Amino acid sequence: MSALARYFKMQGKAVFGYDKTSTDLTEELVAEGISVTFIDEISELQKEVISKENVLVVYTPAIPKHNKILNYFFSEEFYIVKRAELLGEVSKNTLCLAVAGTHGKTTTSAILGHLLAECNMPVTAFLGGIAENYNSNFIYKGSEITVVEADEFDRSFLQLRPDIACVTSMDADHLDIYGDAAEIETAFRTFAKLVEKEENVFIKKNLPLDGMTVAVEETADYEAQNVKIKGGAYLFDLKTPNGTLENLTFHLPGHHNLTNAIMALGMAILAGSPTDCLPKALATFKGVKRRFSYKIKSENLVLIDDYAHHPTEIDALFQAVDEMYPNDHKQIVFQPHLFSRTRDFAVGFAKSLSQFDEVVLLDIYPAREEPIEGITSEWLLNQVVSEKKRLVFKSALPEVLLKSKCRIKLLVGAGDIGAEVNKLTQKLKDEA
Repeated sequence: MSALARYFKMQGKAVFGYDKTSTDLTEELVAEGISVTFIDEISELQKEVISKENVLVVYTPAIPKHNKILNYFFSEEFYIVKRAELLGEVSKNTLCLAVAGTHGKTTTSAILGHLLAECNMPVTAFLGGIAENYNSNFIYKGSEITVVEADEFDRSFLQLRPDIACVTSMDADHLDIYGDAAEIETAFRTFAKLVEKEENVFIKKNLPLDGMTVAVEETADYEAQNVKIKGGAYLFDLKTPNGTLENLTFHLPGHHNLTNAIMALGMAILAGSPTDCLPKALATFKGVKRRFSYKIKSENLVLIDDYAHHPTEIDALFQAVDEMYPNDHKQIVFQPHLFSRTRDFAVGFAKSLSQFDEVVLLDIYPAREEPIEGITSEWLLNQVVSEKKRLVFKSALPEVLLKSKCRIKLLVGAGDIGAEVNKLTQKLKDEA
């Protein structure tokens, strides 16, 4: 939403927004001249908004149904659209590159936007996270190409009309919306068929979709070959249907991230990016905030911040950190996100978390949900197989992190644990 806010501000529109709580991102928007309120009252609306004339209201499914401001707009019959509908309108007269998948959307979109921008392609990218290279979730180098995240939640991605698309993953998720994994698969099939040409769809190998396959050291249409690790980075060659790009460097750890990079490279090539600029562009990609973000990286301590909130994502996170630091003990601090997701994937969460040497759980972050009886972090913790596991409040985290002898520490989750990261980082640095 904030990327769209920045886009319309750049277009010369007056932009007003509501959010539940203040964050670094909302403070940045305010500094850029965008008005934001955190009070759900009609009295907070500006006169220009209440006038209804030339006002477009945009919302996401994250806004609860009882929200007073949104209900006011509905009752007064304002022109109202969902975020996904607006993205569809913004991108429909451009070459639309849509990135879908239950995991990996933001990283893949950010890599793709960066590749195109660095290769001087006329791209506008709307990202779901803050790209480190730009300190923003909005990249603007022109308006002929649009990079968008195709969000499967609430089937939003079916509002788009992509010319080129990818599907990074399609694990069961959002079962509160879909009901079961079969319905999710059906939605992704429908999304993939929105693309006119099958060869313009990139899919992770072994997904039950038709398109150009992507893999790491497995036979595929786009394949990372001769993969090595040097200085914490991947070195590899990229085989494509039209030849091989050699000696590529990519700095994000984990085979999932390397797969994301291959997806982005393939889409950039198909969008017309000159291949001679891609190796340098990829090597300069710094990552996305809260996606395997190093907060401390020293001889005695490595602190990593990550947005993972699904068992598959935690598995990928463990693979990445274990590949980079195979001989070190690892502590994970995890904040479960949503009662329904915790309930639906409890067995998977327990198995994923049990891979770590120490497991620390925070209370479940509810987001848009009301509590579900019997579904708690304590209930989940009881299913974790680990000698060192505990449930703590956020206020106890500094002490828990400092007392742990694990060199590798990870702060993980999609809730408000992200707001604690900078404070915890400073605390650990002060005590070092």
